[in-house]
Amino acid sequence: MPTYSPPVRDMKFLLNEVLDISQYGHLPRFEEAPRDLADAILEEAAKFAEGVLQPINLSGDEEGCTRNDDGSVTTPSGFKDAFDQFVENGWPLMGAEEQYGGQNLPQVLGIAVSEMFSSANQSFAMYPGLTRGAVEAITAGGTPEQKAKYLPKMSSCEWGGTMNLTESHCGTDLGMLKSKAVPQADGSYKITGEKIFISSGEHDLTDNIIHMVLARIEGAPAGTKGISLFIVPKVMVNEDGSLGERNSMICSSIEHKMGIHGNSTCTLNFDEATGYLIGEENKGLRLMFVMMNAARLGTGMQGLCQAEAAYQNASAYAKDRIQGRSLTGPKNPDGPADPIIVHPDVRRMLLEQKAFAEGARAFLYWLSLHNTLEDVSDDEATKEKAGDYMALLTPVAKAYVTDGGYKSATNAQQVFGGHGYIEETGASQFVRDARIAMIYEGANGVQALDLVGRKLAMHGGRPLFSFIAELDAFIADNGGNAELDPFLDGLKGAREALNESTTWLMENGLTNFDNAGAGSHDFLQLLGLTCLSYMWAKMAKVALAQGDSDDPYYANKLHTGRFFLARMLPDIGSHLAKIKSGADPLMAMAEDGF
Repeated sequence: MPTYSPPVRDMKFLLNEVLDISQYGHLPRFEEAPRDLADAILEEAAKFAEGVLQPINLSGDEEGCTRNDDGSVTTPSGFKDAFDQFVENGWPLMGAEEQYGGQNLPQVLGIAVSEMFSSANQSFAMYPGLTRGAVEAITAGGTPEQKAKYLPKMSSCEWGGTMNLTESHCGTDLGMLKSKAVPQADGSYKITGEKIFISSGEHDLTDNIIHMVLARIEGAPAGTKGISLFIVPKVMVNEDGSLGERNSMICSSIEHKMGIHGNSTCTLNFDEATGYLIGEENKGLRLMFVMMNAARLGTGMQGLCQAEAAYQNASAYAKDRIQGRSLTGPKNPDGPADPIIVHPDVRRMLLEQKAFAEGARAFLYWLSLHNTLEDVSDDEATKEKAGDYMALLTPVAKAYVTDGGYKSATNAQQVFGGHGYIEETGASQFVRDARIAMIYEGANGVQALDLVGRKLAMHGGRPLFSFIAELDAFIADNGGNAELDPFLDGLKGAREALNESTTWLMENGLTNFDNAGAGSHDFLQLLGLTCLSYMWAKMAKVALAQGDSDDPYYANKLHTGRFFLARMLPDIGSHLAKIKSGADPLMAMAEDGF
């Protein structure tokens, strides 16, 4: 049976020692989260994740969701009880605004709690995760009346939320969507259409689900310029906040998926369902991207979560499973064989998982800190830089971390060997659950195109130049420490490769757009490795400052970081070479050659 123990020690190290979030205690949100409270929240979240959510993860995967004859959906056994505890304990209200009953805590603390819940049970964590995205969209574009009507109960997760984008004929290219909205005399709209792949689209966890639906108002322009966003409740909400009649929409089917079986992924049919415009006509995509950007950070976190959970189980298995003898002589002489952790290739796989997970955690927390600072900082330069980093690095957080999460899950499965291919160990589920994160919320190839095609040139290149300047400043400010120098040298090499690849794309991508497209995946991977290199340098600086601490945590952190430098960061050279090879190796073959 798989297990999961939240890495609270590593989380505290990042929040308190590397990021030192206490320095922002004078700012809104941060002032509500002094260190003792933040630490207590992490400890309590760990208990809930390990004691409530993790035990129903494997059973939820095996049982899945059931669509009933009336179109309702029953979630796996234990999910409803766990969700009720989740709501009663106030976990959804951590980051919610005070006016809607929330605790107004910083996102960077919330992301640590979210990591625990998603690592313990990704399918379960998706239900409140999608609701939070819907809350952010209504917060950004809703009228005061809409906010008052929906946000209190959505913020507490008494009601759920979704986003409805995809149709059978269009996913990434939303300009082709056919769902239509017909204006009514009372100011509402009748929404008709079919949406597919809707995560958490129907379930028994909440009394209501507030769907955020993209549709085209009659007579609107073609393409993405004519798309509007609508609030479409599953159950109509009366003026006094009570629930009324069921809206004219139904879950016509649920998908039978490779993974995340415990989350209901639905086809939803809207048959002149009542909806309400949110924001401006024909400006729906702008608001939907508020949801999607939040979801993309959450999806990146899912990559980390599956990597961490898979690593923990693979590490435990490698220490217990005996097979063969060490190449340098028996390490378990009284037994018939040695534990497989003595073998260099098993250690390679484990250390790749560990170095990735710890580096990715630092990167996502660091980026989430900037997400908070963009909202609450009292310094305009800080707000601008934070916004730039969110724009530039959200595609990296989504794509690089989910790619790495899936690789980590398959490495863990490989450590298990044949036992990783059968369901009872849980290794297969980690792989299956990790796979979707590379696809939804904008496939990773699309993230790479967005990075190269839009984000690099954004504001005249200011976000990237600002990030490079921060790397240069860190290198300059921390030289002279012989033990830290290897981390600085690694970061310097990554920074130089980043600059060289950017220059090449600028010189060659505009003359032939296929050059930009051909290099986009490798550029995103290169930038992701650069980000992790920076995180490892920051973590190494803090760990080295502990000197001869009796706590083995710091020594292990440095061992892991040195592995990253020696065995993972050199991949930067490969990505740079692929970028500079241009489009010809990809585009030269005629279509009928495939």
